[in-house]
Amino acid sequence: MSEQDPVIEIRGLHKAYGDLEVIKGVDITARRGDVVSLIGSSGSGKSTILRCANLLEDSQQGDILFKGEPVTWKGDGAHRQPGDPKQVLRIRTNLSMVFQQFNLWAHMTILQNVMEAPVTVLGRDRDEVEASARRYLEKVGIGDKCDVYPAQLSGGQQQRAAIARALCMEPEALLFDEPTSALDPELEQEVIKVIKDLAAEGRTMLIVTHDMKMASDISSHVVFLHQGLIEEQGSAEAVFGSPKSERLKQFLSATVHA
Repeated sequence: MSEQDPVIEIRGLHKAYGDLEVIKGVDITARRGDVVSLIGSSGSGKSTILRCANLLEDSQQGDILFKGEPVTWKGDGAHRQPGDPKQVLRIRTNLSMVFQQFNLWAHMTILQNVMEAPVTVLGRDRDEVEASARRYLEKVGIGDKCDVYPAQLSGGQQQRAAIARALCMEPEALLFDEPTSALDPELEQEVIKVIKDLAAEGRTMLIVTHDMKMASDISSHVVFLHQGLIEEQGSAEAVFGSPKSERLKQFLSATVHA
């Protein structure tokens, strides 16, 4: 697979909850090594797009492709759902998602949390997975926390453990859904540093964020969503440095100077 080939491709995506249409026809592509940030006001559809890409939500219309392979569907409209459970599992395990809330198992140590999915879902060798898990926990700066439980960690440490857990799946891409919004500013910086380091490594990432500085610093492409549509998109320099639409100018004025 070359760097020009898309890892994730979304074409003409539509998503509604009952009569409320939240995504109204969106195209997004993330190629290998791309860091694509989705920005916009609450309710603009950012997180929903991420969940549709990872097949946690069913969309009613449009195509989702993973490394050029289209998701197969059965049914139409409100009754549409993925048609191949094995394909869903394969795509989900290759698109590791880091959520706003850390979703760690309270009864497992941090090391056990990171090892659980590669061992039980992927069936990988436990000793190999343990070595990888310890390496990734070191990478995110909490290698000394392997044997403690989530409740004994700060929010920033828990989110870093969640990132290590995502990395231990050895995914093709990482999906971040507001990874710092549940943290206070000091702990937020710990997590931002880890995400910046991952971006510098050339990892493919799709990030929903309210942190405009982080988006500006690490994104190869920025998508500004407004009322379920892409209002404007482009390089970080273009979107943040010379926004064209009035709506984006208003948004950046409100968020950057807040």
